[in-house]
Amino acid sequence: MKILNLYSGIGGNRKLWKDVDVTAVENVPNIANVYHDLFPKDKVVVADAHQYLLENYQEYDFIWSSPPCPTHSDIRRCGVDAGQYEAQYPAMELYQEIILLKHFAKCKWVIENVKPYYEPLIHGHLIERHLFWSNFHISDFKTADDRRHDKITGGKEIYGFDLNKYTVDNKRAILRNMVNPELGLHVLNESTKEQQVLL
Repeated sequence: MKILNLYSGIGGNRKLWKDVDVTAVENVPNIANVYHDLFPKDKVVVADAHQYLLENYQEYDFIWSSPPCPTHSDIRRCGVDAGQYEAQYPAMELYQEIILLKHFAKCKWVIENVKPYYEPLIHGHLIERHLFWSNFHISDFKTADDRRHDKITGGKEIYGFDLNKYTVDNKRAILRNMVNPELGLHVLNESTKEQQVLL
């Protein structure tokens, strides 16, 4: 299976995938280097994932996209309310990608983000703290995930990922933003089931 893994970070969602040909796209070179070190057989592209998707979506059997979530997160809204952050427009690349893939992609695809602080503009499927949009059915799933965002530090090992030997900025955010590998595997497995593609 030829997979495009967009906004790959260090590959939390990808960790348990087997027998796949993965192209990972990450725009931060140091994070891309960590991903390459962890998954040396994957092709790693340092580029704007949003633009890469537009130019290459026809080339893959499965696409996973995890656009940045901070402007959609309830943490942002609460931070604005508390005077910690300035208000920002939600990054609409999220919805641009959903619309693009829904209308033009022939492959299986999924877009992952947080449950937003507003009513989603396009209905998705909520699993734990994630909202998924896809053209295939994703059944409910419960991980054994007992991690809490406020307990994660840059020096903590999460899901077997330890960033202590790497020189990257904001290790805490990188670890907090990862998708649980069990959930990443569940979603991929759901995409391979014999089922009609949802329109």
